[in-house]
Amino acid sequence: MGTGAFVADRIDRVTPRVRPNRPALMRQNWHHLLFLHWEVDPEKLRALLPPGLELDLYEGKAYVGLTPFTMTGVRPVGVPPVPFVSNFHETNVRTYVHAGGRDPGVWFLSLEASSTLAVVAARALTGLPYRRARIEMGFEHGGAGDAPVINYRLRRRWPTLSPAACSVRYAPRGPAAYAPLGSLEYFLVERYVVYSAARGRLYRGRVHHAPWPLQGADVFAWDETLLTADGVTRPHTPPLAHYGRGVSVEVFGPERVEPAEGSGGAG
Repeated sequence: MGTGAFVADRIDRVTPRVRPNRPALMRQNWHHLLFLHWEVDPEKLRALLPPGLELDLYEGKAYVGLTPFTMTGVRPVGVPPVPFVSNFHETNVRTYVHAGGRDPGVWFLSLEASSTLAVVAARALTGLPYRRARIEMGFEHGGAGDAPVINYRLRRRWPTLSPAACSVRYAPRGPAAYAPLGSLEYFLVERYVVYSAARGRLYRGRVHHAPWPLQGADVFAWDETLLTADGVTRPHTPPLAHYGRGVSVEVFGPERVEPAEGSGGAG
């Protein structure tokens, strides 16, 4: 853990981890996340960003991530979890951005979910590019120590303008540790700001959870076409792979990003 020396930049990457001083809207739990990342041509990614966002770089390099996982206990604050509604699988394709040198966060190129209700609600309320997918997630023994081997399969079902699929078999490896500030791992996973766009306006949402207890990951087999469907040419090199066993998450409502906060220039 801890690849990459400290990178001095002018972006505050600590304050976004502080819980917002306002009520949360939703609670949810994330489990068995696999973080796959590739270095990608920055200019190709910039073309996919809306006005007001700038590409966030690590040592001058841009990254795109593919993250399959499962969710439990998804519900509004004050409402108990509902069986067959609050638990579902999700996968996102994302890159990393900031708004005028502030609030480093995530821009989602797509999000796949196995819950029709979650997809319809999220598309209507957040403007995030959710897709309905058939997702299967299974567990078997055979990883290092007591670690499970996870089999994850996804096929996009709706909308079908860009057929896409993902299949990956993975397991956690090594002890869990928090990513050091300034490391590549910190840059990639410690993200608490989510950007979205709707009706020509840019919005900034917040999530809050404990820092990631991050592990290495063994990826025994993988195949995916999600990145291509989202307009990203994936390198042929193997991805960086990390595993997060899970965190409990609070989700806060989005706020409009004022135009002066970001010019959409080069990151």
